[in-house]
Amino acid sequence: MFTLKPIAVCISMLTIAPAAQAQAPQLGQPIAPADITPWDISIGPDGAGLPPGRGTAIEGEAIYVAKCQACHGEKGERPKVALAGALVGGIGTLAPDKTPIKTVGSFWPYATTLFDYVRRAMPFQDTKSLTADEVYAVSAYILHLNGIIGPNDVIDAHSLPEVRMPNRDGFIPFPRNPK
Repeated sequence: MFTLKPIAVCISMLTIAPAAQAQAPQLGQPIAPADITPWDISIGPDGAGLPPGRGTAIEGEAIYVAKCQACHGEKGERPKVALAGALVGGIGTLAPDKTPIKTVGSFWPYATTLFDYVRRAMPFQDTKSLTADEVYAVSAYILHLNGIIGPNDVIDAHSLPEVRMPNRDGFIPFPRNPK
């Protein structure tokens, strides 16, 4: 039996839907640039965005022992927490005939990535709590443990992007804006 009810429902939906779509949802509020600044801390391979500060491996060792060793193990080789991952070793294992050991020293292509990650995500239980000097020092210590820099080499916004990582050429560049 034919009724007008389905037709009435369709007509109602067709007239109400455009009005509902015209009004944007009232979610959140506009964000000010000053509110974004504390979260806009990305560091690129060229070092753009690195803050003032400095550190050496010698300075970084004490910070590492106090704030990193509990999860990453002594000298970053044998993590005490399974998800922490080794930070040191594995150089030369990214070959077809070997079992790859992906660490900061063997896998990461840029030293600035180490600074960026430590700065935003470490220590796990208190992220973003390290000062710029502490992050430079811990980064220097990890680079030193991997044999990439010396114990007295100063790491700062100028020198960190200049550090040549062993796997720098192990990645295929991805053109972000292909022509």
